[in-house]
Amino acid sequence: MKRQFYIFCTSVLFLIELLIALFVHDQIVRPYIGDVLVTMLVYCFIRMFLPVGIKLLPLYVFIFACTVEFLQYLNFIEVIGLSDNRIAQTVIGASFSWIDIICYGIGCLICWKIQQIKQN
Repeated sequence: MKRQFYIFCTSVLFLIELLIALFVHDQIVRPYIGDVLVTMLVYCFIRMFLPVGIKLLPLYVFIFACTVEFLQYLNFIEVIGLSDNRIAQTVIGASFSWIDIICYGIGCLICWKIQQIKQN
């Protein structure tokens, strides 16, 4: 039952992220809400395969998101020669932002809170 819940959540979050990427070009939803949702998407994706037993998963997802953001700071996409690849730019990102890290933190805190509520 838990696995099905996370499959559903992953699918819905992926669809929302896809719609944001394709159709939303504003100054709030795409850059901020999208970053909050992407950490929730990663969390739910992992929980599809590991539905129980990882108390610190929100922290691990946050560390992963910060690592990707740090790679943006290092211009990793240019270093590996994918600066012209639109898919790579979308997945990895092309510019570092401290605000993105705050958004990732908010998304992970939401996951942590939901995880706490579901355990009680």
